Amino acid sequence: MNGGRVTAGILYYLGIVLVCAPFLRANLAWLPLVFLLAWGVKRGTEWLSANETVGRVRERTDRFVIRHRLPFVGALAAAAVLLPLAASGYVIDIVTAAFLYAILATALNITVGLTGVLVLGFIGFYAIGAYTTGILTAKFALCNFWVALPLSGLMAMLFGVLLGIPTLRLKGDYLAIVTLGFGEIVKIFLNNLDSLTGGPNGILGIRRPAVGPFTTDTQTAFYYFTFAVLVLTIFILSRVIHSRFGRAWIAVRENEMAAGALGIDVFKKHLLSFSISAFFAGIAGALFAAKQGFVSPDSFTFYESVLVLCMVVLGGLGNIAGSVLGAFLLIVVPEFLREFALYRMLIFGGVMIAFMIFRPHGILGSRTITLEMEDARHGDE
Repeated sequence: MNGGRVTAGILYYLGIVLVCAPFLRANLAWLPLVFLLAWGVKRGTEWLSANETVGRVRERTDRFVIRHRLPFVGALAAAAVLLPLAASGYVIDIVTAAFLYAILATALNITVGLTGVLVLGFIGFYAIGAYTTGILTAKFALCNFWVALPLSGLMAMLFGVLLGIPTLRLKGDYLAIVTLGFGEIVKIFLNNLDSLTGGPNGILGIRRPAVGPFTTDTQTAFYYFTFAVLVLTIFILSRVIHSRFGRAWIAVRENEMAAGALGIDVFKKHLLSFSISAFFAGIAGALFAAKQGFVSPDSFTFYESVLVLCMVVLGGLGNIAGSVLGAFLLIVVPEFLREFALYRMLIFGGVMIAFMIFRPHGILGSRTITLEMEDARHGDE
């Protein structure tokens, strides 16, 4: 067994202990059983991964989903349109929040999934978009929401460019730490610029968009508006991914040296993906500000950045549909586990670990990334 597999095993058992910590604090005698169950799950997973029959079933399932993706997408879109007719206000609010996070996860997937740049402070762009809308529409009342919406995206994009120019030449962990610092710096500035951002008290009175007599003040109206923005975001980013820019991003992710030898400007492609991700994060921030009617620094913590990154990884790197699925799993599923109180996060964390074991490339991960991970695993063995 090589060092990489030993490290992965240690991290696996450490993750199990951390997830079960609330339960083990009051029931420490169950620790050996928890380790035994974790060992059994790990051994069972390794057997399933090596079993050819299971592998063939998984490949057939993947091919079936790909072949029938249009009916699946149509059915999901129809369900989203009809949901407010039968759901309660609570459910509508939760799904609307999932739409917002789906926009964020889709935007982050452009950077993390397609160009391979790990961003840990992505929520900073989300905060910039939200505060731009709050400042323009409520703090100083300079314009309405429809003008503030694109300006929020452009402001976040501007900060993405300003951050990317000096930092995107860094690689790996160094770049991740810089982006983490950016997210924390944004929060500190929002807390201290009282005259502009309201400081810890935030900005109140942000109104939802309206077109003439038609407003989105009701939950249902804003639900449909957010859903429309999500669909438009998916359409635009899908077109970009399948353009020459998207193919260039994938080439850069695969091998920067080879991409540069083929004439691709690696730095410019990284900067382009970074700025586009920041733009759509700013758009999501504007929608968040309109939905809440209030923004404060406490809404943009490091936890939120990690949550969005988990959506991308869980749903599937390099796959837009996976980002949307990951957002819904991480927002909607925990809400339905609230009745389990203390054990809610225990159950949820266990499900997350199981997904990462059985589908390390994500539920709907890019086929190219899947093959890369399988080749790397076979190489380690």
